[in-house]
Amino acid sequence: MTLPAPTLEHLCDLAVTIDAPVEVGQTAMGMRRMIPITGGTVTGSQMQGCIVPGGADFQLIVGDGTQAHLDARYVLELQDGSRVFVQNTALRVASAEDSAKIRRGEPVDPARVYFRCQPKFEATSSQWAWLAEHQFIGVGLRLPDAVHLSFYKVC
Repeated sequence: MTLPAPTLEHLCDLAVTIDAPVEVGQTAMGMRRMIPITGGTVTGSQMQGCIVPGGADFQLIVGDGTQAHLDARYVLELQDGSRVFVQNTALRVASAEDSAKIRRGEPVDPARVYFRCQPKFEATSSQWAWLAEHQFIGVGLRLPDAVHLSFYKVC
């Protein structure tokens, strides 16, 4: 028996500002990088606010440089003053040429990059507790000096 496919409900869009990558280096697992998160904005009909400076995106680059496994951790400060911790894991896949451009901070046509994520939320306010009671997925776009994300609740 096949159950009905879930639907998606838009939660918010993030424009995340970033600093220059910190190249950790080659480890037994792959190439490690850390991308400092310097701030940003949260917009949408359900959620508005800003991204608190101080988070980071920890990356593991594998597959001859074509796959980036991302683990970003940061805090949202919403318009009502509530804070929300976000742990967003993602997979970004692109050709070797496009992946090298991304690592050098050069623009790449977004249609040539698979960038999907699974954000998890921990809220400090009871009005946002529902964020921890649902699954979310997202789509990402890496720009030379920013990352744009759109998050969707899986209904």
